[in-house]
Amino acid sequence: MKITGLETICLSRPHEPDRQWFTARYRTIKADCAIVVIHTDDGTQGIGEASAYGGPLAIREWVDQLAPEMIGKDPSDPTIVLRLDGNSRPHDAAVAGIDCALWDLKGKIAGKRVSELLTEKPLERVRLYASSGCRYDWRHHPEQLIEEALEYIEMGYTAMKFRIGTEWSWDGVTVDRFLGLVRELTRAVAGRMELMLDGNCRLTEEQAMTIARELDQLGFAWFEEPIPHAQIDGYARLCAAVDMPITGGESFTTLEQFKPYLDKKAYDRIQQDAGLCGITQAMYLAKVAHPYGVDTCPHSWHNGLMAMANAHLVAALPNPHVLELCMIQGPLQWEILAEKPIIQDGWLVFSDKPGLGVELAEELEERFPYIEGHYAIQVQR
Repeated sequence: MKITGLETICLSRPHEPDRQWFTARYRTIKADCAIVVIHTDDGTQGIGEASAYGGPLAIREWVDQLAPEMIGKDPSDPTIVLRLDGNSRPHDAAVAGIDCALWDLKGKIAGKRVSELLTEKPLERVRLYASSGCRYDWRHHPEQLIEEALEYIEMGYTAMKFRIGTEWSWDGVTVDRFLGLVRELTRAVAGRMELMLDGNCRLTEEQAMTIARELDQLGFAWFEEPIPHAQIDGYARLCAAVDMPITGGESFTTLEQFKPYLDKKAYDRIQQDAGLCGITQAMYLAKVAHPYGVDTCPHSWHNGLMAMANAHLVAALPNPHVLELCMIQGPLQWEILAEKPIIQDGWLVFSDKPGLGVELAEELEERFPYIEGHYAIQVQR
């Protein structure tokens, strides 16, 4: 079998006004998707989703540039190595999409699930956490966060991650006011759901320390990226101050980026994303971090094909935990697939199909034509 070509399918779907989610200073107006397809001479295809944060058209350009390195090669050839640079997000997303598609292809050739290629005894299902908390507005009905959490409990989810809401300076939000809402949320879920908080690197170390200590007392599962990435010593102080895990690294792709955090004990869990660094690198980073006592809980924010790649990663990890599932991506998330995977009581259940276990739906570019421009617009108040 030989690789005959690579293509990138760029897709979009506008969000209806009531589906547009709003966090920090940004309102999201559409969902994007970039899918890499590897074609072979016998008609077998491998598919992988690249993190669309890099920009689907820029990802396509990089896939086109990288394609000559692969055309004519056997997809099972271990010498096919595309390097991540850690500097260009579109480049690394393109490499990741290709890598995920290669794993899908390898699984189909071997007649095995990707997770079975990664480890001898993978999980048969992975627990999902509902990832959102991006729709509440500090000026208008912040209690929407609590209503959303209760909806996810009704849907069967046993964990949820939320963000810190719209720009605090617009409405005089303080740490005390934020923690008041967090306590209300904790009381409302009443132990029925694990909670995680994502700071999106928006807090000062002083703010983050106060919040971290309260979350620790409330039994939160983790506190994600509370302060800017460059403040590695600040992350180390946060990790040392609380028992609750401090997590991060969703935008990192190389060991060089992660190693200072590991050496300084600045992350308790790392969150590399197969859609940005590929399954190969994500698994490598997980194995490097494990001897430090640091587990992996991958970032997985976009569409269903990327969720499947990260699901197989979680199923093969040395100490697996949970998989992130974006709850606000809209119809594009699962309608890119011919068949949605089984999700039961907050768990994603693997089928016996080889590779990533899913195939693409038909006529995607006709149904979801790409819309140029950024997926979010900046809002001023």
